[in-house]
Amino acid sequence: MTTGRRRTLASAALVGLAIALLVPIYNAPVWWVSLEAPNYPRESFPDGVRILFHLNGVFSGCGSQAKDEVRIEEALDCAHEMDTINHYVGMYPIASGGPLEVFFSLFLVTLVGVVLLVPLLPGVRWRTVVMVVGFTAIIVWMGLAYYGENGLRLQSARYLAGRITALGETGQADDAPRELSPGEALIARLKASLAEDTDAAPAPEPPAAGEGGKGQSIAYLRAAFEQDHGRRATGGEAWRGSGAQLLAWHYEKGLGRYFREQEVIGPMVARMVRAGNILFGVIVAVMLGLLVVARRPSERLDGLLLLAPAGLPAYFLVAYSVWLWWYGHNMNDMGAFTLKSFMPTVFGQGKVAQFTTNSYPAYGFWLMVLFTALLLAAFVLRREPGAGRSGE
Repeated sequence: MTTGRRRTLASAALVGLAIALLVPIYNAPVWWVSLEAPNYPRESFPDGVRILFHLNGVFSGCGSQAKDEVRIEEALDCAHEMDTINHYVGMYPIASGGPLEVFFSLFLVTLVGVVLLVPLLPGVRWRTVVMVVGFTAIIVWMGLAYYGENGLRLQSARYLAGRITALGETGQADDAPRELSPGEALIARLKASLAEDTDAAPAPEPPAAGEGGKGQSIAYLRAAFEQDHGRRATGGEAWRGSGAQLLAWHYEKGLGRYFREQEVIGPMVARMVRAGNILFGVIVAVMLGLLVVARRPSERLDGLLLLAPAGLPAYFLVAYSVWLWWYGHNMNDMGAFTLKSFMPTVFGQGKVAQFTTNSYPAYGFWLMVLFTALLLAAFVLRREPGAGRSGE
């Protein structure tokens, strides 16, 4: 075996490892943010109020709180706790940022995997077959998930679970007694005269046991949707179970959880719906464009197909920064406290009043970095003199 052939095989192996990494990257926490304040004791919140940013949603990063007096453990919902604190300064819930990116991330990650296969294929025929089959499958899958009836069944279980978490519903009866959360207690001390009134609707009953995973999540989301639309004067709309329907309703529900200004929320939802249709079209157009230009093997194009996905960590940081910018520059005037528009901390530690925020990469980000390193190494091996070239 020649040296060039060995380099080509080594490059292909590195690309294969990078493709395999896409699965844990999609499911792993990529970044974490925590909030620390005197009202969050270390015994209960050892890491502060901590949330985890995934490609498929934002989740609580807190563990369980031990309650020695009754010898039980209570799970801490730090995503809801963060939203509770933020809404006092007019910030919308965490899940209101990047709803389209979160929904389409599953299909974009799959698209990256198909694109990375192309430089490994030796000729026009195999490239064409793989791209036509792969891109067609993604377009049909994505189209059914976004527009099709019961399309949510084609989404990931973790994405659906994240939509339930983002609703901020606990399943408690409205008249059930509860203690103030640390965030609510802190605000009460800062402004004792404030009376929170969010008109929270009763949460739907959790679906019957026996429906697990996606079925349980979809059943819960449907119950919440139908309950919400059943209260509307116009009678609302029937449940279709499509991604587009869920996104529009869920976005409206999230924006209005604390701030019920339909004249403000309505246009925001309409813009998101239009953006979803545009993004769907752009993704399809990108695949069709790749099908046209990537059929013909060339070293420059093969290198580009490796280097473009290698920018994944940078793409995430850009999207994450835009996400944070949106939070800090789209605050509702109904917040209890007035705060000028600001850019939340992207990396490192920031401080506002007695609140300290920390923002750092989680292990999913380092998986992205490893993904990038594998692709760069594969690119270098392919560029070495004597390495095998893709033939016609």
